[in-house]
Formats: sequence, structure tokens, C-alpha cells
Amino acid sequence: MNNVLEEVYRRLLAAYGPQHWWPGQSPFEVIVGAILVQNTSWKNVERAITNLRQRDLLEPHALFDVPLEELSELIRPAGYYRIKARRLSNLLRLIVESYDGDLRAMFAVDIPTLREALLGVSGVGPETADSILLYAGDLPVFVIDTYTHRVMARHGWVEPEIDYHGLQEFFELHLAEDVKLYNEYHSLLVRVGHRHCRKTPKCDDCPLADLLPEGGPLEPEW
Repeated sequence: MNNVLEEVYRRLLAAYGPQHWWPGQSPFEVIVGAILVQNTSWKNVERAITNLRQRDLLEPHALFDVPLEELSELIRPAGYYRIKARRLSNLLRLIVESYDGDLRAMFAVDIPTLREALLGVSGVGPETADSILLYAGDLPVFVIDTYTHRVMARHGWVEPEIDYHGLQEFFELHLAEDVKLYNEYHSLLVRVGHRHCRKTPKCDDCPLADLLPEGGPLEPEW
């Protein structure tokens, strides 16, 4: 399986080049973006983050001190703004109250402990938590999303019913523990997923098309 994953990575990198993920000018901005990007496009997130930047609020203590209603209006472009304001406030409470707003101290905590703390925040699921760990913390945690599952399941490389943690373990078991590799690999899977491995697959010109099983793509459970 190592050879298959290496071949997939080689093909995607050759087809799309380095992706330079995740968008963000600082680790804290990446953390904020990980909440705001839920169920919306990054273009909308950028508009919300611009609002925060213009108010000099992209710092844990400053943003935590913003009243919830005001925060909701500032992030309105990201959609579901009242829900996301509460989720962002919950996450900021963890950062400020547990680590005094010091991201270096937070990311110095061992990965299982920090991941559990993040998952304990209302509104932070596995994908959001792992995106924070990988893209903001530069920690070796492979991020799983729907695109990743579709690509792997449709080619028959994993069972369709595999869950988030099982698929994450699959990647981490068969790849070197390398932050740069995890970052690039996940972003390339998102790229091919967005272009080809949609809910209805568009396999023409996909760099992985000839690796499909005989009979075409399998149907994933997710």
C-alpha cells in the first residue's frame, strides 16, 4: 500500500504542483479560519478575516474580549455567523484560559492531550481539530475530509465504511511522519476531489482515473 500512496502523491503533485496550504498569515489566523471555513468557501472566510484584521483583532485576547453579538457581525460574510461566533468564542476560551493566549505553549502540549482538549470544545470536530494541529501547529496529524474518503474508497484502497479515525490511521501508518508531506498530500487530495471526485464523479482527465478498479469508481459510504 505504501507504493500506491506514493504513486498517488507523485501523480497529484505532477498534475497540480505544490498547493501552499493552508491560507493564513499567522497560526492564529489559521485557527480562526478553521472555524469560519465550516460549510462555506474560503472566499467568504477571507472577507470575514479581513473584517477582523481591519479592527486589529487577530490576536487571542483581543478577539476573546469582543462581545458575541459584535463578533457575529464581524464574521457575517462567512455564513452561519451566529453559530460560528459561538464556536469561535468557545475555542478562544480554551486558548486564553488554558494557555493564556500563547499558541507556542498550546502547541507544545503532546498531540493526544491537545487533540482531546480541542475536541472537547463545542463546535470543534475531528477535521477542524486536526486542521488546527497540522496547519497552525505544524504537528504531524493527517487531516481527513470527504474528498479524501471519496478518492480512497472509490479506488478500492479502503473499505467504503471506514470511519474518520480508521482512514487517518491508514494514512499515518503508511506514510512517513512528516508535517510537510501531510500538509501537501491532504491539499492535493482536496484539489483532485474538488475537480474530479465530486459527489457525482467526473473521471475524465483525472490523474488517478486509470487506477480505478475494473468497472469504474466504487460508491463510498460517506
